[in-house]
Amino acid sequence: MTPRGELPDIDRRAAGQAAVAARQARAFVKRAVRNRERTVIEVLDVGMSDRSSAEAGLTVRELLTSIRGFGPVRLERALTELGLSPKKRLGGLGASQRVRLREFEAARSQRGPAAVRSSRLVVLAGPTAVGKGAVSSYIRDHVPDVQLSVSATTRSPRPGEVDGKHYYFVTDAEFDRMIEGGELLEWAVVHNSYRYGTPRPPLDAAVAAGRRVLLEIDLQGARAVRRVMPEAVLVFLLPPSWEELVRRLIGRGTEDASEQQLRLETAKVELAAQDEFDFRVVNNNVRQAAMEVVELMTA
Repeated sequence: MTPRGELPDIDRRAAGQAAVAARQARAFVKRAVRNRERTVIEVLDVGMSDRSSAEAGLTVRELLTSIRGFGPVRLERALTELGLSPKKRLGGLGASQRVRLREFEAARSQRGPAAVRSSRLVVLAGPTAVGKGAVSSYIRDHVPDVQLSVSATTRSPRPGEVDGKHYYFVTDAEFDRMIEGGELLEWAVVHNSYRYGTPRPPLDAAVAAGRRVLLEIDLQGARAVRRVMPEAVLVFLLPPSWEELVRRLIGRGTEDASEQQLRLETAKVELAAQDEFDFRVVNNNVRQAAMEVVELMTA
């Protein structure tokens, strides 16, 4: 005898099989959108007219992230613009919500590839030890059509750093010459010790060629770039928590205790400036953070 409130085994198996079939049907719809075999508007129309369909069972998140190039950053912006919950299913949308979503997609489709700028300059900044170098290195190694701007610095190389790849390591005299010759887009003294700057000639050449360019610089440098090139997109890289930032700084072991304390004090000031930036990306995972930064180049 089956206890009250419990389904017989045969019904439970049938319900499980139906749930699996529904997930597979939704996956088929999402794959069709991603492969451009069906348009988002077509899926919307079916989902809104037939509440028993696989299309109606799709959430707003599932539908939007089925669009190629529509990652976490674009999703967050779209949901904010639309005022929709990511968990809302298409079959359960109200009349005004349906109109907003349909108009959003129609406008997005009409913009098409021409709306994507041929060159996008993104500035990546953030506090010490947040992982800016790891994120930019991942992009350099895995996204070959993005050019990573190489900064010049007067500090000495850390273990594993290569001149011309990670930084241009120059003397104070050479750095002075670059300033006087107008060769730096921006430069600043960082942590009251060393100077860092962005060589302008390679950057100008890349932008002129229509390349996507990433600048990994400090807060002062980001502000300077904003003044000179207001079209640049500024991205602030955040740690998951302050405790994690401290752990990363101490764990890398590249500074003595006094310099670690100096960098942490600077980090507090830098974190307070995050609202000056266009976007914020949390570095929980280097690959995920890197892909979010790349996505912003064509957002």
